[in-house]
Amino acid sequence: MRGVRVHRMALVFLFGLAATFVGGNPGAAEDRFIIVASTTSTDNSGLFGHILPVFESETGIEVRVVAVGTGQAVRLAERGDADVLLVHHKPSEEKFVADGYGVRRFDVMYNDFVVVGPRSDPAAVRGMDDVAAAMAKPAAAEAVFASRGDNSGTHKKELGLWKAAGVDVAAAGGNWYRETGSGMGATLNTAGGLGAYTLADRATWISFRNKGDLEILVEGDARLFNQYGVVLVSRERHPHVKAEDGQRFIDWLVSPVGQRSIARFEIGGQQLFHPNAKKEGS
Repeated sequence: MRGVRVHRMALVFLFGLAATFVGGNPGAAEDRFIIVASTTSTDNSGLFGHILPVFESETGIEVRVVAVGTGQAVRLAERGDADVLLVHHKPSEEKFVADGYGVRRFDVMYNDFVVVGPRSDPAAVRGMDDVAAAMAKPAAAEAVFASRGDNSGTHKKELGLWKAAGVDVAAAGGNWYRETGSGMGATLNTAGGLGAYTLADRATWISFRNKGDLEILVEGDARLFNQYGVVLVSRERHPHVKAEDGQRFIDWLVSPVGQRSIARFEIGGQQLFHPNAKKEGS
């Protein structure tokens, strides 16, 4: 338990420093807040910047987001370093609850993944409607593919698609298959620099400003569906969790007001996330 408290105290200390230097208010760290462990896509896309001010103004509860890959976000929540987990890999979320780290999982919203690559499309995948067949083509042509390689929800999806394509990427490491170990934005930058293919969530792709020669080449396969879920971290496992305020955030996300706020988030007229909360959760 001491290790858990040290981890969480370190996060709170860092957030306090940020509030001091950015907001100029040394008392901000004492305000009412929760910590949400989430994905880079929800943060970097601008979604949180759009919806959190609405929630905070209604409730007086500040939401401090730790935006990392899904795998790392789950580990943070397992250690008790967050009050709420909001990620996009349902098997990991369900295991988190089954193992006693989370209380209950709720669907929140969805979008999809897309395969992007250079306009020249050396592996000739443009317009394919079978994503597994499309993934097999860069492997066969040894056209460079940039993978996040970071155990994120996007990386987990990508590995599942390679399996469906019958491609052993472990045997290809360092040749045509390049792991960046980075978030989605950095991986897209790498893909642009290398003229490589990559798998991206649509929200990050839409909000990404350095597209350069990259464009969407494959989309629309049902296997590219991308569901996001939210879970309250268990107070039984971690007594310090701010369960009441964390649950209030979850209740707001799945409420009509929260769902409308998500739906209204657009960039260039494009909706980035589609709310699909169910009253009964999942």
